[in-house]
Amino acid sequence: MSDTLFRSAELIEPYDLVVYAGSKSEFHGFYEAVPCFCRHCIHDFARGRNDVRYELVDPWGESAQLRCVRRASIRPARRV
Repeated sequence: MSDTLFRSAELIEPYDLVVYAGSKSEFHGFYEAVPCFCRHCIHDFARGRNDVRYELVDPWGESAQLRCVRRASIRPARRV
């Protein structure tokens, strides 16, 4: 089974610790993921788009929040 397929099956629950590895490389790192409820995501959901996007919150409060993050840009942080 490919790693990509395995990662796509992993579920993200609200406030799970995730690793962001998306296109904004200056923001790569650990965040808490919550479903995004910005006006754009609410509008998209009302129009039938079921692609859940996330808001990433820095659990240490040191950096800005990221909104409208695609599921493909995050993965669950590995528990050690």
